[in-house]
Amino acid sequence: MREASLFAAGAALVLSGVLLGGPFSAAIGKPPTIPKVLEFDTMVGLPLAFTNTQIPQIPIRGISGGGLPWTVGGASGELRVDGHLEIAVSGLVLAAGPNAGSNTVANLRAIVSCLKSDGSVENVTTDLFPATTGAASAGGGDAAIEADLTLPQPCLAPIIFVTNPAGLWFATTGG
Repeated sequence: MREASLFAAGAALVLSGVLLGGPFSAAIGKPPTIPKVLEFDTMVGLPLAFTNTQIPQIPIRGISGGGLPWTVGGASGELRVDGHLEIAVSGLVLAAGPNAGSNTVANLRAIVSCLKSDGSVENVTTDLFPATTGAASAGGGDAAIEADLTLPQPCLAPIIFVTNPAGLWFATTGG
């Protein structure tokens, strides 16, 4: 009788383990991990050739660059399948002009550019997020964003831009 009780308890434990994802699943009690579409540890500042003052203008997926070149000291982020976007930039400052080495823009946006399954482009924009102004040497050009976006499904070959409030880009994913 005792052996039957032990067998039943063991069988229940094994069955519950199978139903919950394995006999010793580390995922029990943890929320499911949402897959990342893109994870990056660098961004590229706006080169002169892509500024909107150049003729001909060279937009990327319909997104024009700002009027002067920009540089970025550091950047990282991720985009998840569910549209959750996180970006951290540091030292995003003008690379030329009278304010070179400084950020003069107090609010930024991010744009996620996706190719849709029909080959068309869909650009999805975040709300504004704050950035520090002033010289990079004094902490200017630092910003963090966390936003939930509605992306097309699937979102093919995503590109992430950091832009001014009007949507002109200053930095983009790349290396």
